[in-house]
Amino acid sequence: MTLADIHPLYSLAGVFVGLLVGMTGVGGGSLMTPLLVLAFGFHPATAVGTDLLYASATKSVGTLVHGAGGTVDWKVVRRLALGSVPATVITLLVLSRIGTHFDGTNRVITVTLGIALLATAIAILFRGPIVAYFARTFPPRPERQVLSLTVMLGAVLGVLVSLSSVGAGALGMTVLLILYPTLPTNRLVGSDIAHAVPLTLIAGTGHWMMGSVDFGLLGSLLIGSVPGIIVGSLVATRVPDRVLRPVLAGTLAVVGGKLFF
Repeated sequence: MTLADIHPLYSLAGVFVGLLVGMTGVGGGSLMTPLLVLAFGFHPATAVGTDLLYASATKSVGTLVHGAGGTVDWKVVRRLALGSVPATVITLLVLSRIGTHFDGTNRVITVTLGIALLATAIAILFRGPIVAYFARTFPPRPERQVLSLTVMLGAVLGVLVSLSSVGAGALGMTVLLILYPTLPTNRLVGSDIAHAVPLTLIAGTGHWMMGSVDFGLLGSLLIGSVPGIIVGSLVATRVPDRVLRPVLAGTLAVVGGKLFF
């Protein structure tokens, strides 16, 4: 990749997504992938593959910060990876067999992306009531059951992220809050981010080997998103969460519905 491959418009999109990620904490895949597909006309497989490597780079920085601050529970990360890594590899093998640019595959990726965005919108908007309901309704689970459910969550995220690059953020965090109610939220956030690094790296590498990564686009997005995330994080304290979350959830729901239908 050279400077000639850098596209200012894509970098501007990176700034926009970085700002929203910094202000809301929602994963970039929920925002970047549909933007690449609907606004810029990229093939869904290329959008997903490029966004996965983009996510692995940005989340690596987040993991370093959380790791240094002691807000990563590596036990949770290992459990998630125990399910997500095999599921990701299997999903990639299936995709490589049928081809990412086959019309049927294109439809599967698009529909999965739409469903994941709708589910993410629900998780963003109703996370509090959902977590509170499970806390009231179900007693604390035995450790072995928590282990099994965490591995299952990792497997589901592996399939979802490999097909759509969406799911490891809002969806994963909502379920982790239900499974680990006694762990501090910042440790769950750090664990979720740390788990996303190997998940997105493996899935992104698989898409790269299948020819579904545009490195010029990747470089353009990273150039814009890094300062965008920094500025968004600084602005986050000035914009009320009660305003941001409904707007973001509504946007994802509309985009998810458009992709699904």
